[in-house]
Amino acid sequence: MFKIKKLYLFMLSRFLPRFLMTFCICLFIVIMQFLWRYIDELVGKGLSIGLIGELFFHAALSLLPMALPLSILLAALMTFGDLGEHVELTALKSSGISLTTIMKPLVILMVFVAIGAFFFMNNALPKSQVKMWTLLFSMRQTSPTLDIPEGTVYSQIPGYNIYVKRKDKERDMLYNLLIYDVSQGSMYPRIVAADSGRLSMTEDKQHLVLTLYKGSWYEEMKSSGGINGMSNDLYRRETFHDKEILIPYDANFTRMDDETMKSQYVGKDMAELQQTIDSVRLRVDSAANVLITRMRTQPVCGVPSYRTVVHDGKSSVEPVKGVQLDKPVNLDELIKQLSVSDQQQLVNQALMRTTSVMQDAQFQGYAINDDNYIIRRHQIELIKKFTLSLACLIFFFIGAPLGAIIRKGGLGTPIVVSVFLFIVYYIIDNSGYKLARDGRWEVWQGIWLSSAVLLPLGIFLTHKAVNDSAVFNPDAWLNILRRFTGLHQTRKLEIKEVIINEVDNTTAINLIEGLKDACQQFLDKYPGRQSYLDYCRQGYDKTAIKALAKQVDDVVDYLSNSRDQMVLNKAMDFPIIRQLLTYAPAAGNRNIGTALAALFPIGLPLWLVGLRHQKNLKRDVNQTVKTCDQLVAILNDEYDREMEYIENKE
Repeated sequence: MFKIKKLYLFMLSRFLPRFLMTFCICLFIVIMQFLWRYIDELVGKGLSIGLIGELFFHAALSLLPMALPLSILLAALMTFGDLGEHVELTALKSSGISLTTIMKPLVILMVFVAIGAFFFMNNALPKSQVKMWTLLFSMRQTSPTLDIPEGTVYSQIPGYNIYVKRKDKERDMLYNLLIYDVSQGSMYPRIVAADSGRLSMTEDKQHLVLTLYKGSWYEEMKSSGGINGMSNDLYRRETFHDKEILIPYDANFTRMDDETMKSQYVGKDMAELQQTIDSVRLRVDSAANVLITRMRTQPVCGVPSYRTVVHDGKSSVEPVKGVQLDKPVNLDELIKQLSVSDQQQLVNQALMRTTSVMQDAQFQGYAINDDNYIIRRHQIELIKKFTLSLACLIFFFIGAPLGAIIRKGGLGTPIVVSVFLFIVYYIIDNSGYKLARDGRWEVWQGIWLSSAVLLPLGIFLTHKAVNDSAVFNPDAWLNILRRFTGLHQTRKLEIKEVIINEVDNTTAINLIEGLKDACQQFLDKYPGRQSYLDYCRQGYDKTAIKALAKQVDDVVDYLSNSRDQMVLNKAMDFPIIRQLLTYAPAAGNRNIGTALAALFPIGLPLWLVGLRHQKNLKRDVNQTVKTCDQLVAILNDEYDREMEYIENKE
């Protein structure tokens, strides 16, 4: 009987609630962003709650590819950060369970999530996007509900501008109306002024009925032919006690047909996308071949260079055999023999033909570019069927090891880190998408760019977390920085509570004297400053420097077991002998050093920096010799401790 391990159940019980919570939060955030983006097209149109809910449902499904990776990243960070903060991760590791074993059930879960994401992107998402965009476009075309404000011109009724000075909402009356009617065209407007009026809607909601009281009607009518060809301007003025105006105004919600959006790239699955790509690519190739054939068959100087030949009902283009001339023809001499008017006519004809051919080629090129754009959009949508699945896995392998490293649970640090990483991912993904859409990059390069950037980060963090590397330890990064920049390092020693190997003064003095002799030999070997050529070709012996540094560390390690605070304090005065690349840039290779010396603009600043680092090294070695003498004096009880106190105080 198959039985799940308790560790796996424990990890699933810790991860799944957080994953569901973060998924709901992330999905709510992206839906709110969608709402604020399209709120102007939804408000004020009298849409029912059912339509709004249907739009948000399909919008939530369409925005799921954005919310899912972020929720996985945040849930993984919270889960492993909480385990590390409560020492549960340390307890599991101390029991002999590796981090890969701890992550195993969640990795399996993420594989199933990635598979489900692929089927969702291929089967469910196209249908949801078709529904969402169809509803959204239908809502855009729906006329807004009538709410004529006071004191401003209302222009939401097509062809009419209405001004109302005052409204009486209890009696549903409008006072001091001024209507500017341009429904027949702006050249022949109609102006209506009324003392009061009432606005209502017909039962079919196809027309507005505007009932006016005590007003005047001004209208400019079309001009008619007058006497002697002079036109007469006609005007019309009417004074009325009550009048009704019928205005076409469709206030009903009309849903568009889904077939319009199904033909777009957002409404197709993989098979349909590939079919469209193949058909459009065939059309592009055909148009390009027609254009090339047309260009090749254009006559040159009135002489055709290719001809169309029909064989067995199939036409083909073949070159025309050239005419053999006894001697070359000088076209310039032939043109000069023509009159000036004939030469001008010849040039104009050539320009006209060239312009015609160029415009025809440009027109065909525009059609081909449009088809290439369609191909790219379909290819982008095709690759996106796979990117969500890979993004889910990548974000998990970023969030889980990162949470195990930073060891911070809750919603504080994980949210900050998740939002930062997701913003980086979104910027890279959006940039790659635009580069692929505009044809500046290959489609696969632009769409896979974000995954290619973040995948190495996930591998790196997983490797560091599995090996318990101190990725976020500032001391480790500071030591690396010091190695490259030459910054000084200090030692720190404290009296140990338990000492196994006691310090023997005779042994300690022998070690210190040996270190002093080695330092003196190094100083005698390099007494002065190296010349430019000697520095480039030889430099300092890195093997000797490394051996000297090890000897200093051995002396410090032995003295760290001392019970004398004075010995420990003095041992901390030993400088750390650094291993810098600038001590010997050619690493003892004379050929490389000679080549480096020949590159004078590059070698000169390197030589100046190297001299400074060599000077600091010799200073550290001298400090080591001085500290050796002081330690020998302390161990022999010959050192003036009061003088040491005075020097330190000064």
